[in-house]
Amino acid sequence: MQKRKVPMRKCVVSNEMKPKKEMIRIVKNKEGEISIDPSGKKPGRGAYVSIDPVVVQLAWDKHVLDRTFETTLTDAFYQELMDYVTHQKARMSL
Repeated sequence: MQKRKVPMRKCVVSNEMKPKKEMIRIVKNKEGEISIDPSGKKPGRGAYVSIDPVVVQLAWDKHVLDRTFETTLTDAFYQELMDYVTHQKARMSL
């Protein structure tokens, strides 16, 4: 029996390679709107962030996603990302 290959992605904050399932995709569409992409299938330029509140806080503090997408993100977006990651982390630990 052949083992399935686990898709790996690199976190734009920590530069760690992790399984795609342990990451959240943030996407910038052609209109320039930034959004959280839980499905990983939205069109646009994507960047991955670890599902870890510590990593998200670091991204927020250093505005890593602002540089990644060459735009200015609001605190509201980072708060939404933090809420999403905290919720996902809680679900993963069940």
